[in-house]
Amino acid sequence: MLVRISRIDPTLPLPAYQTSVSVAFDLSPRVDATIQPNELALLPANLIVEVPQGYVLLIAGRSSLPKRGLVLANSIGVIDQDYHGPQDELRLQLRNITNAPVTVKRGDRLAQGFFVPVERAEWQELQLEEVTA
Repeated sequence: MLVRISRIDPTLPLPAYQTSVSVAFDLSPRVDATIQPNELALLPANLIVEVPQGYVLLIAGRSSLPKRGLVLANSIGVIDQDYHGPQDELRLQLRNITNAPVTVKRGDRLAQGFFVPVERAEWQELQLEEVTA
């Protein structure tokens, strides 16, 4: 699958799959940040991604994220096919779940993204008596 992508800062690498069987690629902030206890931070991930037609880009925390005292505040991010304008840089919504400040560095692998095929539903509404019958 060919995916069109732009980097805000071209000195940071393109996202990469860590192994030949990885299903997700790593995402990193493009800035250093210190997140205070119980604080929510929205860190720029350096990328504008044009999600291919028929797919959604999902963003999840890496399994090591809670070991750092962080979680993705929205649990999973959903990037739609129309979110790729010049101001639509991916962002990582991180919450510090500890009682101490947590520092992240530019380029730290904090989250992961993966493309999932999607279909749009067509609704067939039933009357209530049809559902219980």
